[in-house]
Amino acid sequence: MNQLNKEKWIKKIQDFAHSPLWVLTQKEITDHIKSFRFNILMGIILLTCVGSLYTALSTIRDVASNIESNQQLFLYLKVFTITDEGGTLPSFVTFVSFLGPLLGISLGFDAVNSERNKNTLLRVMSQPIPRDYIILAKFLGAISVIASFIFSLGFLVIGIGIVSMGIPPTFEEFIRIMTYLVMIIVYIGFWLALSILFSIRFKQAATSALAGISIWLFFSIFYGILVNLIVNTSVPDQLFQQAASVQQQSQELLTTLMRFSPNYLFTEITTILLTPSFRTLGPISMEQVAGTIPAPLELAQSLTIIWPQVIGILSAAVICFAISYFIFLFQEIRS
Repeated sequence: MNQLNKEKWIKKIQDFAHSPLWVLTQKEITDHIKSFRFNILMGIILLTCVGSLYTALSTIRDVASNIESNQQLFLYLKVFTITDEGGTLPSFVTFVSFLGPLLGISLGFDAVNSERNKNTLLRVMSQPIPRDYIILAKFLGAISVIASFIFSLGFLVIGIGIVSMGIPPTFEEFIRIMTYLVMIIVYIGFWLALSILFSIRFKQAATSALAGISIWLFFSIFYGILVNLIVNTSVPDQLFQQAASVQQQSQELLTTLMRFSPNYLFTEITTILLTPSFRTLGPISMEQVAGTIPAPLELAQSLTIIWPQVIGILSAAVICFAISYFIFLFQEIRS
């Protein structure tokens, strides 16, 4: 019975390896790896992250040399979040949250419209290949390259940390770092799905790239300013001096509006995963603080806190890709 099950699994793997979807995905992965655009952006992210790691490890090395265990200090988590004393170079998480969306946009803004303009899409569609395989291969190929790069960068951080500090990460630190890397892939996957949507909607690659960068700049810079203006306008300044409850309500309104931004959701995920001492998100009252024990949260508890944020980013990515999927299925390729 076990032999039959093993043969079935081998047969399924062989069928998938020779399926048109996997062949198209391999072709997309090869195109991304060979493209100068991806290699240049990958080099920029790598250099900036290595620079931030150098300053972080220089600050942590003195602390790590005087201890025998990093069980309570979470040194490897601080490597991702700490900066130098002068604050001249941002942390690793700052660079990733800033440059990660650009990586997703760069791999997807010309996924479909460039092939349509070159008439290569019509040639592929003339083959006996289901149309949905093409859009699935576009996404799977790009997300595979992104996942490989992010995990390689994460393991590079761990390796440099072991060589520099001489202390291996604890099991909880390793799991938190791996979970954080998965969250980065999900976050970049949202921008990838959005850029693929623009590449299907607009015929020119420059227009789709401009649309993706505009959305990224809006959520990165202007959305926070707009939300602050809305909150300050809805709650007069004199009310802040009269009641602390009104101030807490305004903070809750501010947090609620900010959570419509994927950048803010990813920031909350990063804070909870890489800073175990954070026990909650959003404003809290003195009654909630009273009686709490100042101890780091376990990973399961941290995941419980950030679960809504993860679902929010993942849902946005699925919605963008679903819209792209249905538009591409019913779109006229020859026009």
